[in-house]
Amino acid sequence: MVKAGHWGRPAGGWTLAIAGLAALSLSACNEKNEYVPPPPPKVTVSKPITGNATLYLELTGNTQAYNQVDLEARVQGFLTAINYKDGQSVKAGDTLFTIQTNTYQAQLDQAQAALQSAQAAQENKQLEYNRQATLVQQQVASVAKADDAKAQLDMAIADTAQAQANVEVAQINLGYTDIKAPFDGVVSNHLQDVGALVGYSGPTKLAQIVQINPIYAYFSVNERQVLRIKDELAKRGRTLRDVRDVPVEIGLASEDGYPHKGTLDYIAPTLDQNTGTLTVRGIFDNKDYAILAGLFARVRIPLQTKSDAIMVDDTAIATSQAGSYVLVLGKDNVVEQKTVEPGQLEGQLRVIESGLTADDQVIIGGNQRAVPGNKVEPEQGQMSTNTETETVAPPPKT
Repeated sequence: MVKAGHWGRPAGGWTLAIAGLAALSLSACNEKNEYVPPPPPKVTVSKPITGNATLYLELTGNTQAYNQVDLEARVQGFLTAINYKDGQSVKAGDTLFTIQTNTYQAQLDQAQAALQSAQAAQENKQLEYNRQATLVQQQVASVAKADDAKAQLDMAIADTAQAQANVEVAQINLGYTDIKAPFDGVVSNHLQDVGALVGYSGPTKLAQIVQINPIYAYFSVNERQVLRIKDELAKRGRTLRDVRDVPVEIGLASEDGYPHKGTLDYIAPTLDQNTGTLTVRGIFDNKDYAILAGLFARVRIPLQTKSDAIMVDDTAIATSQAGSYVLVLGKDNVVEQKTVEPGQLEGQLRVIESGLTADDQVIIGGNQRAVPGNKVEPEQGQMSTNTETETVAPPPKT
């Protein structure tokens, strides 16, 4: 007779069910948990670009006006007219200010009248001398009278010359009442108003005129840089006297690159003994007034063209305490770190002076996921293009 359980089921069935569950639990505990590593991170790689790169001497300097002078009142009088608007572009010879002219016109008229009087007196003395000279030849008058007439004539001639000089001085002073632009340029704000008395205790500054087309950029080079430029010119059969044909480029603080092209037009003949530098000047076209005088400028001068230069994306270069480096793809797709010596920037490409070969696969994308010593999954990419650099395509894979 089978003994029933509490719920009316056989007690043996429960025992078998519990035993089966325990066996399954023990079997699951005996299985080992195996670690499945994540797939290697994906990165973009490319071989460096090789080509001809122009090497530059990079400096800093400042822009200066081609011409810049103060407009001053050189004669005393009241300012009667201002004939321009502040900041206006003017042409050479334009009248900018007018000082009262009546006083100086009257002085000129007075001087001209005195000249006419002197000329009349000279003419009279000339007639008297001619008469006395004739009488002396006829032995009617004494030689002493003829000599006295000659002395009076000489004095009259001198008085006429002085009167003529006074006329010229009066004309010059009258001309000073019109202050004209000495060259094409832009005039600053006026410093004196109409009705002001100017020139009463010396020259009075009225405004300033500046010519910035073309415009200069001044910068300094040290002795070592001077010798480097000299050597590069010598390789081309030229000397420092031939600087007017040497190109120079500048870029302002807010600009990318060096958009303004010009040429050198002056090198100081001697070094400054206090600073050990040589002053150099470049001249630049500035028709649109894009460059103002007095601005900081980055300057570069091309020295030579380097053939087969190795260039990589500037963003592929990182820096550590040990210096600059790039990440490259090594054997079995393992990331390697290579220390490099970066050169100048050519557009988006950086010239690599040393530490990299043309066959290296440089990681140019996903650098944050690439760790030296770890494997990666590379994808072929392309370096940035640079229209300013004549590039040669990297050799094909073999």
